[in-house]
Amino acid sequence: MADTDRPAHLASTLGELRSSGWVSRPVKQEVREHAIEKVAAGEPLFEGVSGYEDTVMPQLENAVLAGHDVIFLGERGQAKTRMIRSLTGLLDEWMPIIAGSEINDDPYSPVSKHARDLIAELGDDAPIHWVHRSERFGEKLATPDTSIADLIGEVDPIKVAEGRYLSDELTLHYGLVPRTNRGIFAINELPDLSERIQVGMLNVLEERDIQIRGYKIRLPLDVMLLASANPEDYTNRGRIITPLKDRFGSQIRTHYPLEVHTEVEIMRQEAVPLQITTAAGAVDVDVPDYLADVVATFSHLARSSNHVNQRSGVSVRLSVANYEALAANALRRGLRAGERHVVARVDDLDALAASSMGKIEIESLEEGREGAIMENLIKGAVLTVFKDVVPPEQTRAVVDAFEAGAVAHTGEGVTTEDLARLVEEVDALRTPVTILTGGDESPAAVAAAAEFVLEGLHLSKRLNKDASGACATYRGRT
Repeated sequence: MADTDRPAHLASTLGELRSSGWVSRPVKQEVREHAIEKVAAGEPLFEGVSGYEDTVMPQLENAVLAGHDVIFLGERGQAKTRMIRSLTGLLDEWMPIIAGSEINDDPYSPVSKHARDLIAELGDDAPIHWVHRSERFGEKLATPDTSIADLIGEVDPIKVAEGRYLSDELTLHYGLVPRTNRGIFAINELPDLSERIQVGMLNVLEERDIQIRGYKIRLPLDVMLLASANPEDYTNRGRIITPLKDRFGSQIRTHYPLEVHTEVEIMRQEAVPLQITTAAGAVDVDVPDYLADVVATFSHLARSSNHVNQRSGVSVRLSVANYEALAANALRRGLRAGERHVVARVDDLDALAASSMGKIEIESLEEGREGAIMENLIKGAVLTVFKDVVPPEQTRAVVDAFEAGAVAHTGEGVTTEDLARLVEEVDALRTPVTILTGGDESPAAVAAAAEFVLEGLHLSKRLNKDASGACATYRGRT
């Protein structure tokens, strides 16, 4: 956010800043004070993170209140980076710095030579620039080739060529950490940072001095350090050196959603909504709750499957991508049929194979069976949800009707109207369908629920299913 967007009442000179009563305080104290307000009001530190209310969040609140640097340990897709970035919401909205400062110099305690010289020259007339909290966050994805110059700085040969001495601080091109002075700096995938660079970070963050090409420049930086790491990286690609781990006040272990409903909440929150308008008008796409539960349950089953490599984790991104793929397949089917209201059906679950393959690592002993493993996981998810949401006593009459000769055809080529008409032909379907739809009598909702009941009964081994390509026929077992 530009300085021109700042409120007009904010000071523009050092003298005006002093007169306003503004008080300088360390960044960790600043974050702590805002956290205290939220905790006292019973509010979460930030929005958009679910499933951590009783586990991660209390630890994070403790760390912030204690003024700790924090490292988050957890597998991929556990909202580590999101939590790190969201902590900027605990900073003051606007922060004053000496105008022209590259390292956000505190007007009352300037660090850089530029700021000190400007104040010495102009005194209370020294200009003030205001920085929005969104600009007080620095981030670096650690890679083995990350250098000290990237993080701390290096001598700028152009400035040397202009006539300055190497020992002159003004020859220094500041790196990411000094440029995040009085803010929050995050290192993602910390173990990938080479050990010698980690040692360099020790010097900056603890001893508060750096050496560039043999010249010692003291920079008393004020930085809140956050980091993320995958525990598996300790042995696969690198490690966090013990002295650096010792500098972190808190180490917080994250986890995947413990409950299916939490995963569903995250899916619906993160998935890109399908808002489609065609020449014929708008197309509405709905994913019923029971199919959203199937998508979430699929992820939970994958996290406990012996066929899936658990060391790499099964990210929540899998659930989000599968939810989007399910809705997209339903949309495609509806567009081909010319429908304006589309509800995802069991048939659309076939789309999960493509969106899952790149996010689930199959154990090496199972290579070549990826498709079968995915199919079994999907079937297991459908059966699990079916048993949870449809009472067995409500389906006995359905089984009896099919044993008496009823037949049902499903598939992408079967229209919504044909599937919905099945409920009128097999009246026993009405009760379980109503349970699933919650009273929604639209043909699309009824058709999706009817197909889910049939598939659930088949997987429960109470109905036979003859599948041929994208079409299927359900019959009684006798």
